[in-house]
Amino acid sequence: MDTEEMQRQLRMLTDRADITDLMDRYLRSLDDGVFDEDWARAFHTEDVTAEMPIGTVHGRDALLDRIRRGMALFDRTVHLGADPVIEIDGDRAAVRGAQVSTHVLADGSDGVFVSAGHTETELVRTADGWRISASALRVVWTQGRPPRLPDPIAAPMS
Repeated sequence: MDTEEMQRQLRMLTDRADITDLMDRYLRSLDDGVFDEDWARAFHTEDVTAEMPIGTVHGRDALLDRIRRGMALFDRTVHLGADPVIEIDGDRAAVRGAQVSTHVLADGSDGVFVSAGHTETELVRTADGWRISASALRVVWTQGRPPRLPDPIAAPMS
């Protein structure tokens, strides 16, 4: 193996590790519950598009607002990602995986709502490292009573 091939493989392994770390930190951050501009910049591009069960949003500010309002419906959460398939093409990457999310409702009922599905995430390499440019969560099944969504959250945003 020549030096150029070793450098290419090292770059690919480093990119995979960086992407895996970003995705793991992102899911963990949902459970930590601190959603501010620093949070949004740490994970997303300014023009991010996100498809979620509570609607699709465009732009980092809109996503931040939707996440804040959506996560306020829960007292506690645990988000688990598994089985990521990472495909890297230069400064772009795609990750497909599974996600199981457990939510303790904040409505005083101590109800638990669980959802599971598949994620599709597009990432781009930026000056600050890999960032999510598009994501989609497609829920396959749920268990328990979902939270009652306030009208501003229930209505899809563009």
